[in-house]
Amino acid sequence: MSSRPLPMPAPEAPQEDGIEPGKRLIRLSDDRGLSLAERLANHFYRMTWATPFHSMRLKGKYPLKLLALPYDGIPGDARAGKALRAGYFLYRGMKQPVATLDWRKIDQPAAFVDYLHGFRWLRDLAAATSRDNAVPVAEAQMRAWLEAHAERPSEPAWRVDNAAWRILHWTAYSPLILSSGDLVYRSLVLNGIARTARHLDRGADKAPVGLPRVTAWAGIVAASLLLPGGEPRRVFGEAGLKRALESAFYADGGIISRSPLEQIEAITLLAMLRAVYDVRRQDLPLFLGQTLERIVSALLGILHGDGAPGSWQGGAPIDPARITAIVAASGIRTRPLRQARDWGYQRLAAGQTVVQVDAAPPPVSRLARSGCASTGAFELSDGPTRVIVNCGGAAMPGTYLPADLTLGLRTTAAHSTLVLSDSNSTAILADGSLGKGVAEVELDRHELEQGSRLEVSHDGYARRLGFLHRRILMLSLEGRELRGEDVLLPVERRRKVQDCPLAIRFHLGTEVEPTLTADRQGALLRLPNGALWQFRVGDGELSVEDSLWVDGEGRPHPTQQLVVNASTGSGGTSIGWLLKKSG
Repeated sequence: MSSRPLPMPAPEAPQEDGIEPGKRLIRLSDDRGLSLAERLANHFYRMTWATPFHSMRLKGKYPLKLLALPYDGIPGDARAGKALRAGYFLYRGMKQPVATLDWRKIDQPAAFVDYLHGFRWLRDLAAATSRDNAVPVAEAQMRAWLEAHAERPSEPAWRVDNAAWRILHWTAYSPLILSSGDLVYRSLVLNGIARTARHLDRGADKAPVGLPRVTAWAGIVAASLLLPGGEPRRVFGEAGLKRALESAFYADGGIISRSPLEQIEAITLLAMLRAVYDVRRQDLPLFLGQTLERIVSALLGILHGDGAPGSWQGGAPIDPARITAIVAASGIRTRPLRQARDWGYQRLAAGQTVVQVDAAPPPVSRLARSGCASTGAFELSDGPTRVIVNCGGAAMPGTYLPADLTLGLRTTAAHSTLVLSDSNSTAILADGSLGKGVAEVELDRHELEQGSRLEVSHDGYARRLGFLHRRILMLSLEGRELRGEDVLLPVERRRKVQDCPLAIRFHLGTEVEPTLTADRQGALLRLPNGALWQFRVGDGELSVEDSLWVDGEGRPHPTQQLVVNASTGSGGTSIGWLLKKSG
Protein backbone atom coordinates (compact mmCIF):
# COMPACT_ATOMS: atom_id res chain seq x y z
CA MET A 1 0.00 0.00 0.00
CA SER A 2 1.35 3.42 -0.87
CA SER A 3 -0.35 6.39 0.79
CA ARG A 4 -0.40 9.98 -0.41
CA PRO A 5 1.67 12.14 1.94
CA LEU A 6 1.01 15.82 2.27
CA PRO A 7 3.86 17.80 0.65
CA MET A 8 6.81 18.54 2.92
CA PRO A 9 9.41 21.27 2.26
CA ALA A 10 12.84 19.97 1.40
CA PRO A 11 15.60 20.68 3.91
CA GLU A 12 17.87 23.63 3.37
CA ALA A 13 21.12 24.69 4.92
CA PRO A 14 20.70 25.27 8.68
CA GLN A 15 20.99 28.79 10.02
CA GLU A 16 23.44 29.85 12.67
CA ASP A 17 21.18 29.24 15.66
CA GLY A 18 22.98 26.63 17.73
CA ILE A 19 20.91 23.77 16.30
CA GLU A 20 23.01 20.80 15.23
CA PRO A 21 21.59 19.13 12.12
CA GLY A 22 21.93 15.41 12.85
CA LYS A 23 22.83 12.78 15.40
CA ARG A 24 22.47 9.05 16.09
CA LEU A 25 21.36 8.09 19.59
CA ILE A 26 22.05 4.53 20.71
CA ARG A 27 20.47 2.76 23.66
CA LEU A 28 22.98 1.07 25.91
CA SER A 29 23.38 -2.58 25.02
CA ASP A 30 23.85 -3.61 28.67
CA ASP A 31 20.23 -3.08 29.67
CA ARG A 32 19.58 -6.03 31.93
CA GLY A 33 19.34 -4.14 35.21
CA LEU A 34 21.67 -4.84 38.12
CA SER A 35 23.81 -7.94 37.81
CA LEU A 36 23.52 -10.79 40.31
CA ALA A 37 26.86 -9.77 41.84
CA GLU A 38 25.66 -6.18 42.28
CA ARG A 39 22.39 -7.30 43.86
CA LEU A 40 24.22 -9.62 46.25
CA ALA A 41 26.70 -6.89 47.22
CA ASN A 42 23.89 -4.43 47.92
CA HIS A 43 21.98 -7.04 49.92
CA PHE A 44 25.07 -7.86 51.99
CA TYR A 45 25.69 -4.16 52.67
CA ARG A 46 22.12 -3.68 53.92
CA MET A 47 22.47 -6.73 56.14
CA THR A 48 25.47 -5.10 57.85
CA TRP A 49 23.19 -2.33 59.10
CA ALA A 50 21.84 -4.72 61.75
CA THR A 51 25.31 -5.60 63.06
CA PRO A 52 26.95 -4.04 66.16
CA PHE A 53 29.82 -2.96 63.91
CA HIS A 54 27.57 -0.63 61.89
CA SER A 55 26.02 0.73 65.08
CA MET A 56 29.50 1.54 66.39
CA ARG A 57 30.31 3.43 63.20
CA LEU A 58 27.24 5.63 63.71
CA LYS A 59 28.27 6.59 67.23
CA GLY A 60 30.09 9.82 68.00
CA LYS A 61 29.63 13.33 69.24
CA TYR A 62 26.37 15.03 68.49
CA PRO A 63 25.89 18.79 68.20
CA LEU A 64 24.26 20.90 70.87
CA LYS A 65 22.59 22.94 68.13
CA LEU A 66 22.53 23.51 64.39
CA LEU A 67 24.81 26.20 62.99
CA ALA A 68 22.05 27.80 60.92
CA LEU A 69 18.43 27.49 59.77
CA PRO A 70 18.16 27.16 55.96
CA TYR A 71 15.20 28.78 54.23
CA ASP A 72 13.08 26.52 52.05
CA GLY A 73 11.64 28.70 49.28
CA ILE A 74 9.47 25.91 47.87
CA PRO A 75 5.87 26.04 49.13
CA GLY A 76 4.25 22.93 50.51
CA ASP A 77 0.83 21.45 49.84
CA ALA A 78 -1.47 23.19 52.33
CA ARG A 79 -4.22 20.64 51.71
CA ALA A 80 -1.92 17.80 52.82
CA GLY A 81 -0.84 19.88 55.81
CA LYS A 82 -4.44 20.48 56.89
CA ALA A 83 -5.14 16.77 56.51
CA LEU A 84 -2.24 16.00 58.86
CA ARG A 85 -3.61 18.40 61.45
CA ALA A 86 -6.93 16.60 61.06
CA GLY A 87 -5.26 13.28 61.86
CA TYR A 88 -4.07 11.64 58.65
CA PHE A 89 -1.30 11.84 56.09
CA LEU A 90 -2.50 12.59 52.56
CA TYR A 91 -0.52 11.74 49.43
CA ARG A 92 -1.90 11.49 45.86
CA GLY A 93 -5.35 10.73 47.20
CA MET A 94 -4.03 8.03 49.55
CA LYS A 95 -4.69 8.43 53.28
CA GLN A 96 -2.82 7.06 56.27
CA PRO A 97 -4.45 7.76 59.67
CA VAL A 98 -1.90 8.91 62.21
CA ALA A 99 -3.59 6.87 64.93
CA THR A 100 -2.90 3.59 63.11
CA LEU A 101 0.53 4.43 61.68
CA ASP A 102 3.24 1.95 62.61
CA TRP A 103 6.54 3.55 61.62
CA ARG A 104 8.23 0.13 61.67
CA LYS A 105 6.01 -1.23 58.90
CA ILE A 106 4.01 1.19 56.77
CA ASP A 107 1.44 -0.57 54.61
CA GLN A 108 1.37 1.92 51.73
CA PRO A 109 2.80 2.13 48.18
CA ALA A 110 6.52 2.85 47.94
CA ALA A 111 6.15 6.52 46.94
CA PHE A 112 3.94 7.21 49.97
CA VAL A 113 6.40 5.42 52.26
CA ASP A 114 9.25 7.56 50.92
CA TYR A 115 7.15 10.71 51.45
CA LEU A 116 6.79 9.75 55.11
CA HIS A 117 10.36 8.62 55.83
CA GLY A 118 11.83 11.60 53.98
CA PHE A 119 9.79 13.93 56.24
CA ARG A 120 8.59 15.83 53.19
CA TRP A 121 5.33 16.30 55.03
CA LEU A 122 7.02 18.91 57.26
CA ARG A 123 6.90 21.33 54.31
CA ASP A 124 3.19 20.65 53.82
CA LEU A 125 2.46 21.07 57.52
CA ALA A 126 4.33 24.38 57.61
CA ALA A 127 2.27 25.61 54.64
CA ALA A 128 -1.02 24.83 56.38
CA THR A 129 -0.77 26.48 59.78
CA SER A 130 1.26 28.58 62.21
CA ARG A 131 4.38 27.35 63.91
CA ASP A 132 2.62 27.07 67.28
CA ASN A 133 -0.06 24.82 65.80
CA ALA A 134 2.39 22.75 63.76
CA VAL A 135 4.90 21.99 66.53
CA PRO A 136 2.79 19.48 68.52
CA VAL A 137 1.90 17.54 65.36
CA ALA A 138 5.47 17.46 64.03
CA GLU A 139 7.02 16.64 67.39
CA ALA A 140 4.65 13.72 68.02
CA GLN A 141 5.59 12.09 64.71
CA MET A 142 9.27 12.86 65.25
CA ARG A 143 9.18 11.07 68.61
CA ALA A 144 7.40 8.09 67.05
CA TRP A 145 9.92 7.86 64.22
CA LEU A 146 12.90 8.08 66.58
CA GLU A 147 11.47 5.34 68.77
CA ALA A 148 11.04 3.07 65.75
CA HIS A 149 14.20 3.78 63.79
CA ALA A 150 16.81 5.90 65.57
CA GLU A 151 18.82 2.93 66.89
CA ARG A 152 17.90 0.29 64.30
CA PRO A 153 18.82 1.21 60.70
CA SER A 154 16.74 -0.64 58.11
CA GLU A 155 15.18 -0.10 54.71
CA PRO A 156 13.32 1.86 53.54
CA ALA A 157 13.69 4.26 56.46
CA TRP A 158 17.48 4.38 56.24
CA ARG A 159 17.84 3.99 52.50
CA VAL A 160 20.38 6.67 51.73
CA ASP A 161 18.18 8.92 49.58
CA ASN A 162 15.44 8.91 52.24
CA ALA A 163 18.08 9.60 54.88
CA ALA A 164 19.42 12.57 52.91
CA TRP A 165 15.94 14.06 52.40
CA ARG A 166 15.43 13.76 56.17
CA ILE A 167 18.52 15.82 56.86
CA LEU A 168 17.36 18.54 54.48
CA HIS A 169 13.83 18.65 55.88
CA TRP A 170 14.80 18.21 59.53
CA THR A 171 17.18 21.17 59.28
CA ALA A 172 14.98 23.44 57.13
CA TYR A 173 12.01 22.87 59.45
CA SER A 174 13.96 22.44 62.69
CA PRO A 175 11.72 24.97 64.52
CA LEU A 176 8.90 22.42 64.20
CA ILE A 177 10.89 19.54 65.72
CA LEU A 178 13.39 21.31 67.99
CA SER A 179 11.21 23.77 69.90
CA SER A 180 10.62 21.44 72.83
CA GLY A 181 12.00 22.23 76.27
CA ASP A 182 12.61 18.51 76.77
CA LEU A 183 16.41 18.35 76.63
CA VAL A 184 16.48 14.57 76.31
CA TYR A 185 14.22 14.72 73.26
CA ARG A 186 16.27 17.57 71.72
CA SER A 187 19.45 15.59 72.13
CA LEU A 188 17.80 12.58 70.46
CA VAL A 189 16.88 14.71 67.44
CA LEU A 190 20.33 16.26 67.12
CA ASN A 191 21.98 12.88 67.61
CA GLY A 192 19.66 11.49 64.94
CA ILE A 193 20.90 14.11 62.45
CA ALA A 194 24.53 13.32 63.30
CA ARG A 195 23.99 9.54 63.03
CA THR A 196 22.22 9.98 59.70
CA ALA A 197 25.17 11.98 58.37
CA ARG A 198 27.60 9.21 59.38
CA HIS A 199 25.35 6.64 57.74
CA LEU A 200 25.47 8.66 54.51
CA ASP A 201 29.26 9.02 54.74
CA ARG A 202 29.56 5.26 54.38
CA GLY A 203 26.71 4.52 52.01
CA ALA A 204 26.33 7.36 49.50
CA ASP A 205 28.40 5.75 46.75
CA LYS A 206 26.46 2.50 47.17
CA ALA A 207 23.24 4.21 46.09
CA PRO A 208 22.00 3.57 42.54
CA VAL A 209 23.54 5.90 39.98
CA GLY A 210 21.35 8.88 39.15
CA LEU A 211 19.10 10.87 41.45
CA PRO A 212 19.40 8.53 44.50
CA ARG A 213 23.20 8.90 44.58
CA VAL A 214 23.04 12.67 44.00
CA THR A 215 20.54 12.96 46.84
CA ALA A 216 22.76 11.01 49.22
CA TRP A 217 25.79 13.19 48.54
CA ALA A 218 23.70 16.37 48.81
CA GLY A 219 22.69 15.23 52.29
CA ILE A 220 26.35 14.83 53.24
CA VAL A 221 27.20 18.34 52.03
CA ALA A 222 24.22 19.82 53.87
CA ALA A 223 25.27 18.09 57.09
CA SER A 224 28.85 19.36 56.69
CA LEU A 225 27.62 22.96 56.55
CA LEU A 226 25.05 22.75 59.35
CA LEU A 227 26.85 20.61 61.95
CA PRO A 228 29.93 21.84 63.87
CA GLY A 229 33.33 20.61 62.72
CA GLY A 230 32.13 19.82 59.24
CA GLU A 231 35.01 21.06 57.09
CA PRO A 232 36.56 17.59 56.41
CA ARG A 233 33.11 16.23 55.58
CA ARG A 234 32.49 19.19 53.26
CA VAL A 235 35.63 18.47 51.22
CA PHE A 236 34.70 14.80 51.04
CA GLY A 237 31.04 15.56 50.29
CA GLU A 238 31.58 18.10 47.54
CA ALA A 239 33.97 15.76 45.75
CA GLY A 240 31.40 12.96 45.94
CA LEU A 241 28.57 15.24 44.84
CA LYS A 242 30.55 16.36 41.81
CA ARG A 243 31.11 12.74 40.76
CA ALA A 244 27.46 11.87 41.34
CA LEU A 245 26.23 14.81 39.26
CA GLU A 246 28.55 13.95 36.38
CA SER A 247 27.13 10.43 36.22
CA ALA A 248 23.49 11.46 36.77
CA PHE A 249 23.03 14.06 34.03
CA TYR A 250 23.77 14.27 30.34
CA ALA A 251 25.91 17.13 29.06
CA ASP A 252 22.74 18.98 28.01
CA GLY A 253 21.40 18.91 31.58
CA GLY A 254 18.82 16.13 31.25
CA ILE A 255 18.73 13.40 33.88
CA ILE A 256 19.77 9.95 32.65
CA SER A 257 16.43 8.39 33.64
CA ARG A 258 14.82 10.79 31.12
CA SER A 259 12.09 11.43 33.72
CA PRO A 260 10.74 15.00 34.01
CA LEU A 261 9.53 14.13 37.53
CA GLU A 262 13.08 13.25 38.55
CA GLN A 263 14.38 16.37 36.81
CA ILE A 264 12.03 18.46 38.97
CA GLU A 265 13.06 16.49 42.04
CA ALA A 266 16.75 17.12 41.29
CA ILE A 267 16.21 20.88 40.96
CA THR A 268 14.25 20.86 44.23
CA LEU A 269 17.10 19.01 45.92
CA LEU A 270 19.84 21.34 44.67
CA ALA A 271 17.72 24.42 45.42
CA MET A 272 17.45 23.27 49.05
CA LEU A 273 21.20 22.63 49.11
CA ARG A 274 21.82 26.09 47.67
CA ALA A 275 19.80 27.53 50.55
CA VAL A 276 22.19 25.81 52.96
CA TYR A 277 25.17 27.52 51.32
CA ASP A 278 23.32 30.84 51.38
CA VAL A 279 22.43 30.70 55.06
CA ARG A 280 26.07 29.92 55.92
CA ARG A 281 27.21 32.71 53.57
CA GLN A 282 29.37 30.30 51.62
CA ASP A 283 30.01 30.51 47.90
CA LEU A 284 28.25 27.91 45.82
CA PRO A 285 30.84 25.61 44.19
CA LEU A 286 31.31 26.36 40.50
CA PHE A 287 30.37 22.82 39.42
CA LEU A 288 27.12 23.04 41.36
CA GLY A 289 26.09 26.38 39.85
CA GLN A 290 26.88 25.17 36.34
CA THR A 291 24.91 21.96 36.84
CA LEU A 292 21.92 23.87 38.17
CA GLU A 293 21.93 26.15 35.14
CA ARG A 294 21.99 23.20 32.73
CA ILE A 295 19.27 21.19 34.43
CA VAL A 296 16.95 24.20 34.84
CA SER A 297 17.36 25.04 31.14
CA ALA A 298 16.54 21.43 30.23
CA LEU A 299 13.40 21.50 32.38
CA LEU A 300 12.24 24.78 30.84
CA GLY A 301 12.61 23.13 27.44
CA ILE A 302 9.77 20.71 28.19
CA LEU A 303 7.33 23.31 29.56
CA HIS A 304 4.23 24.06 27.53
CA GLY A 305 2.45 27.40 27.21
CA ASP A 306 0.67 26.81 30.52
CA GLY A 307 4.02 26.66 32.35
CA ALA A 308 3.78 22.94 33.16
CA PRO A 309 5.89 20.09 31.71
CA GLY A 310 4.84 17.64 29.05
CA SER A 311 3.71 14.10 29.89
CA TRP A 312 6.92 12.19 29.27
CA GLN A 313 8.29 8.95 30.75
CA GLY A 314 5.43 8.58 33.20
CA GLY A 315 5.32 12.22 34.21
CA ALA A 316 2.41 14.65 34.26
CA PRO A 317 1.82 18.43 34.14
CA ILE A 318 2.93 19.44 37.64
CA ASP A 319 1.27 22.64 38.91
CA PRO A 320 2.89 25.59 37.02
CA ALA A 321 3.02 27.64 40.24
CA ARG A 322 5.09 24.91 41.85
CA ILE A 323 7.42 24.75 38.85
CA THR A 324 7.86 28.53 39.02
CA ALA A 325 8.63 28.38 42.73
CA ILE A 326 11.17 25.57 42.31
CA VAL A 327 12.97 27.40 39.50
CA ALA A 328 12.98 30.63 41.54
CA ALA A 329 14.41 28.77 44.54
CA SER A 330 17.23 27.46 42.36
CA GLY A 331 18.40 31.02 41.78
CA ILE A 332 18.84 30.32 38.05
CA ARG A 333 17.58 32.53 35.25
CA THR A 334 18.09 30.98 31.83
CA ARG A 335 16.36 30.21 28.55
CA PRO A 336 14.59 26.95 27.68
CA LEU A 337 16.77 24.36 26.00
CA ARG A 338 15.41 23.82 22.50
CA GLN A 339 17.48 20.80 21.59
CA ALA A 340 18.17 18.36 24.42
CA ARG A 341 20.03 15.97 22.14
CA ASP A 342 21.10 13.45 24.77
CA TRP A 343 18.16 13.80 27.16
CA GLY A 344 16.09 13.34 24.05
CA TYR A 345 13.43 16.05 24.01
CA GLN A 346 13.26 18.39 21.04
CA ARG A 347 11.38 21.69 21.36
CA LEU A 348 9.87 23.53 18.40
CA ALA A 349 8.30 26.88 19.27
CA ALA A 350 6.77 29.59 17.09
CA GLY A 351 4.08 32.12 17.86
CA GLN A 352 1.91 30.65 20.64
CA THR A 353 2.62 27.08 19.55
CA VAL A 354 4.98 24.73 21.37
CA VAL A 355 5.77 21.27 20.00
CA GLN A 356 7.72 18.73 22.05
CA VAL A 357 9.09 15.50 20.58
CA ASP A 358 10.59 12.41 22.18
CA ALA A 359 13.58 11.93 19.89
CA ALA A 360 15.64 9.35 21.78
CA PRO A 361 15.60 5.71 22.82
CA PRO A 362 13.87 4.86 26.10
CA PRO A 363 15.97 4.91 29.27
CA VAL A 364 17.80 1.77 30.30
CA SER A 365 15.92 -0.51 32.68
CA ARG A 366 18.14 0.00 35.70
CA LEU A 367 17.47 3.75 35.60
CA ALA A 368 13.72 3.84 34.97
CA ARG A 369 11.07 2.14 37.06
CA SER A 370 8.32 3.65 34.89
CA GLY A 371 10.02 3.95 31.51
CA CYS A 372 7.72 4.35 28.51
CA ALA A 373 7.79 3.12 24.90
CA SER A 374 7.27 6.64 23.57
CA THR A 375 10.02 7.18 20.97
CA GLY A 376 8.74 9.45 18.19
CA ALA A 377 5.72 10.77 20.14
CA PHE A 378 4.91 14.48 20.22
CA GLU A 379 2.79 17.00 22.11
CA LEU A 380 1.44 20.35 20.92
CA SER A 381 0.10 23.30 22.90
CA ASP A 382 -1.49 26.52 21.71
CA GLY A 383 -0.85 29.10 24.41
CA PRO A 384 -2.19 27.68 27.69
CA THR A 385 -4.24 24.96 25.94
CA ARG A 386 -2.85 21.48 25.32
CA VAL A 387 -4.07 20.32 21.93
CA ILE A 388 -2.13 17.06 21.39
CA VAL A 389 -0.92 15.22 24.49
CA ASN A 390 0.33 11.90 25.77
CA CYS A 391 -1.67 10.10 28.45
CA GLY A 392 1.15 10.37 31.04
CA GLY A 393 1.03 9.51 34.73
CA ALA A 394 2.63 6.05 34.68
CA ALA A 395 5.06 7.07 37.43
CA MET A 396 2.26 8.37 39.69
CA PRO A 397 0.39 5.34 41.07
CA GLY A 398 -2.01 5.97 43.91
CA THR A 399 -5.67 5.95 44.77
CA TYR A 400 -6.58 7.38 41.38
CA LEU A 401 -4.25 5.18 39.31
CA PRO A 402 -4.13 1.45 40.08
CA ALA A 403 -1.00 -0.46 39.14
CA ASP A 404 -2.52 -2.23 36.13
CA LEU A 405 -3.59 1.11 34.65
CA THR A 406 -0.14 2.65 35.09
CA LEU A 407 1.32 -0.27 33.15
CA GLY A 408 -1.01 0.53 30.26
CA LEU A 409 0.01 4.19 30.39
CA ARG A 410 3.58 3.15 29.54
CA THR A 411 2.64 1.61 26.19
CA THR A 412 3.24 3.15 22.78
CA ALA A 413 -0.53 3.38 22.28
CA ALA A 414 -0.75 5.78 25.24
CA HIS A 415 1.39 8.27 23.30
CA SER A 416 0.77 10.42 20.24
CA THR A 417 2.71 8.45 17.67
CA LEU A 418 2.44 5.56 15.23
CA VAL A 419 1.68 2.08 16.59
CA LEU A 420 2.48 -0.86 14.31
CA SER A 421 0.58 -4.16 14.61
CA ASP A 422 -0.84 -3.07 17.99
CA SER A 423 2.55 -3.56 19.65
CA ASN A 424 5.03 -1.47 21.61
CA SER A 425 8.07 0.05 19.95
CA THR A 426 10.00 -1.10 23.03
CA ALA A 427 8.77 -4.14 24.92
CA ILE A 428 7.41 -3.73 28.45
CA LEU A 429 8.11 -6.99 30.28
CA ALA A 430 5.95 -8.75 32.85
CA ASP A 431 8.14 -7.54 35.72
CA GLY A 432 7.71 -3.93 34.56
CA SER A 433 11.17 -3.51 33.08
CA LEU A 434 11.81 -2.38 29.52
CA GLY A 435 12.88 -5.07 27.07
CA LYS A 436 14.06 -5.10 23.49
CA GLY A 437 12.89 -2.60 20.92
CA VAL A 438 14.29 0.81 20.06
CA ALA A 439 18.08 0.54 20.00
CA GLU A 440 18.97 3.39 17.64
CA VAL A 441 17.38 6.72 16.84
CA GLU A 442 18.43 8.91 13.93
CA LEU A 443 17.79 12.61 14.44
CA ASP A 444 18.00 15.40 11.88
CA ARG A 445 16.90 18.98 12.54
CA HIS A 446 17.03 22.10 10.39
CA GLU A 447 15.92 25.71 10.83
CA LEU A 448 14.53 26.84 7.48
CA GLU A 449 13.05 29.99 6.04
CA GLN A 450 9.61 28.36 6.35
CA GLY A 451 10.13 27.24 9.97
CA SER A 452 11.62 24.31 11.86
CA ARG A 453 11.97 20.82 10.37
CA LEU A 454 12.62 17.75 12.50
CA GLU A 455 13.12 14.18 11.32
CA VAL A 456 13.25 11.28 13.77
CA SER A 457 13.53 7.60 12.88
CA HIS A 458 13.80 4.55 15.12
CA ASP A 459 14.26 0.80 14.75
CA GLY A 460 11.79 -0.33 17.41
CA TYR A 461 9.79 -2.43 14.94
CA ALA A 462 12.68 -3.51 12.72
CA ARG A 463 13.59 -6.82 14.32
CA ARG A 464 10.04 -8.11 14.96
CA LEU A 465 8.05 -6.61 12.09
CA GLY A 466 10.65 -5.55 9.51
CA PHE A 467 10.05 -1.79 9.39
CA LEU A 468 11.82 1.40 10.45
CA HIS A 469 9.52 4.22 11.59
CA ARG A 470 10.44 7.70 10.40
CA ARG A 471 8.48 10.76 11.53
CA ILE A 472 8.96 14.14 9.88
CA LEU A 473 7.56 17.29 11.49
CA MET A 474 7.55 20.81 10.07
CA LEU A 475 6.37 23.75 12.21
CA SER A 476 5.71 26.95 10.27
CA LEU A 477 7.43 30.19 11.14
CA GLU A 478 4.24 31.66 12.63
CA GLY A 479 3.38 28.48 14.55
CA ARG A 480 -0.02 28.13 12.89
CA GLU A 481 0.72 24.98 10.94
CA LEU A 482 2.33 21.66 11.80
CA ARG A 483 2.89 19.26 8.90
CA GLY A 484 3.68 15.68 9.69
CA GLU A 485 4.57 12.55 7.79
CA ASP A 486 4.86 9.04 9.19
CA VAL A 487 6.92 6.71 7.03
CA LEU A 488 7.45 2.96 7.40
CA LEU A 489 10.55 1.72 5.57
CA PRO A 490 11.22 -2.01 5.07
CA VAL A 491 14.54 -3.32 6.33
CA GLU A 492 16.45 -6.26 4.88
CA ARG A 493 15.25 -9.54 6.33
CA ARG A 494 15.58 -13.20 5.38
CA ARG A 495 11.84 -13.84 5.51
CA LYS A 496 9.22 -11.88 3.63
CA VAL A 497 7.73 -8.91 5.43
CA GLN A 498 4.00 -9.34 6.09
CA ASP A 499 1.28 -6.74 5.82
CA CYS A 500 0.81 -4.98 9.16
CA PRO A 501 -2.04 -2.87 10.49
CA LEU A 502 -1.00 0.53 11.79
CA ALA A 503 -2.61 3.25 13.87
CA ILE A 504 -1.39 6.83 14.20
CA ARG A 505 -2.73 8.18 17.47
CA PHE A 506 -3.26 11.83 18.40
CA HIS A 507 -4.43 12.01 22.00
CA LEU A 508 -6.35 15.24 22.61
CA GLY A 509 -6.24 17.60 25.56
CA THR A 510 -9.21 17.52 27.91
CA GLU A 511 -10.46 20.91 26.70
CA VAL A 512 -10.40 20.02 22.99
CA GLU A 513 -13.68 19.11 21.24
CA PRO A 514 -13.20 17.10 18.01
CA THR A 515 -15.70 16.92 15.14
CA LEU A 516 -15.06 14.56 12.21
CA THR A 517 -15.53 15.81 8.67
CA ALA A 518 -17.95 13.98 6.37
CA ASP A 519 -15.17 12.35 4.33
CA ARG A 520 -13.50 10.95 7.49
CA GLN A 521 -10.21 12.41 6.35
CA GLY A 522 -10.22 15.33 8.74
CA ALA A 523 -11.50 16.81 11.98
CA LEU A 524 -12.14 20.21 13.49
CA LEU A 525 -10.61 20.68 16.93
CA ARG A 526 -12.36 23.39 18.94
CA LEU A 527 -10.43 24.95 21.83
CA PRO A 528 -12.12 26.49 24.90
CA ASN A 529 -11.25 30.04 23.77
CA GLY A 530 -13.08 29.44 20.48
CA ALA A 531 -9.96 28.88 18.38
CA LEU A 532 -10.04 26.08 15.79
CA TRP A 533 -7.37 23.69 14.61
CA GLN A 534 -8.02 21.72 11.43
CA PHE A 535 -6.66 18.20 11.13
CA ARG A 536 -6.29 16.50 7.72
CA VAL A 537 -4.73 13.18 6.83
CA GLY A 538 -3.55 12.05 3.40
CA ASP A 539 -4.72 8.44 3.63
CA GLY A 540 -6.21 5.86 5.93
CA GLU A 541 -9.47 6.12 7.85
CA LEU A 542 -9.86 8.66 10.63
CA SER A 543 -11.93 7.97 13.74
CA VAL A 544 -12.46 9.42 17.21
CA GLU A 545 -11.92 7.09 20.18
CA ASP A 546 -11.95 7.46 23.95
CA SER A 547 -8.72 8.20 25.79
CA LEU A 548 -7.58 9.53 29.15
CA TRP A 549 -5.10 12.08 30.42
CA VAL A 550 -3.47 12.21 33.87
CA ASP A 551 -3.12 15.57 35.63
CA GLY A 552 -0.38 16.75 37.95
CA GLU A 553 -2.10 15.23 41.00
CA GLY A 554 -2.15 11.79 39.40
CA ARG A 555 -5.88 11.91 38.60
CA PRO A 556 -7.10 10.50 35.26
CA HIS A 557 -9.51 12.55 33.16
CA PRO A 558 -11.57 11.21 30.25
CA THR A 559 -10.68 12.68 26.88
CA GLN A 560 -10.62 11.62 23.23
CA GLN A 561 -8.10 10.78 20.55
CA LEU A 562 -7.92 10.95 16.78
CA VAL A 563 -6.85 7.62 15.29
CA VAL A 564 -5.72 7.08 11.69
CA ASN A 565 -6.10 3.40 10.83
CA ALA A 566 -4.31 1.96 7.79
CA SER A 567 -2.01 -0.89 6.84
CA THR A 568 1.38 -1.29 5.27
CA GLY A 569 2.46 -3.78 2.65
CA SER A 570 5.91 -5.27 2.22
CA GLY A 571 7.09 -2.13 0.44
CA GLY A 572 6.27 0.16 3.35
CA THR A 573 4.03 3.21 3.37
CA SER A 574 3.96 6.96 3.92
CA ILE A 575 1.05 8.87 5.46
CA GLY A 576 1.05 12.64 5.62
CA TRP A 577 -1.09 14.74 7.94
CA LEU A 578 -1.63 18.39 8.78
CA LEU A 579 -2.61 20.40 11.85
CA LYS A 580 -3.52 23.98 10.94
CA LYS A 581 -4.90 26.78 13.06
CA SER A 582 -7.74 28.73 11.49
CA GLY A 583 -9.26 32.07 12.36
